[in-house]
Amino acid sequence: MGLNDTLSNALSNILNAEKIGRSFCLIKPSSGLTKIILNIMKTHGFIKDYEVVEDGKGGLIKVHLLGSINKCGAIKPRFPVEKIGFEKFEKRFLPAKEFGLIIVSTSKGVMTHKEAIEKNLGGKLLAFVY
Repeated sequence: MGLNDTLSNALSNILNAEKIGRSFCLIKPSSGLTKIILNIMKTHGFIKDYEVVEDGKGGLIKVHLLGSINKCGAIKPRFPVEKIGFEKFEKRFLPAKEFGLIIVSTSKGVMTHKEAIEKNLGGKLLAFVY
């Protein structure tokens, strides 16, 4: 299994565990970006919680699932978006308007596309979840 994109691996692990009805899943290795994205998912009610477990080999993250994710994934390539260009990607990655999130890396940190629009920021697309 290629471990080139830890974020992509993490999100596909979450989606697979979610599809077969598990209450939690393990993600390894843990990364700072993965934790930030899990925080956003927790804030918006897609996951219940997560905990970081140090195993001496890069760390594990145990994610407690709610069963509320229909689909999530990393966006590759990481498209750059201007503050007015989010709508095009909303149509591409999300099933309906005002449904789901696109997670964006901006100059002011990682946030949802809605926060980026409010703060008048562009950035690079990282992931989507709905």
